[in-house]
Amino acid sequence: MFCPKPVICPPCFVMHDCFIPREVPYIHPVVHVNRYNIVNVPRHIYAPVTQNMVVDPGYPDKCC
Repeated sequence: MFCPKPVICPPCFVMHDCFIPREVPYIHPVVHVNRYNIVNVPRHIYAPVTQNMVVDPGYPDKCC
């Protein structure tokens, strides 16, 4: 009896996926800004002035 030659098929791949977590850093820069706002506030300055005043009563016209 004659045995036929076996037929060999191309291999079939069966995948078994497994997932391993890997941390990926995400950097979020935070910039703190100190703002100095100028506010105009009135400052009243009083400059003292001294005046010399001569008061002339004039000549007396009566006797005291």
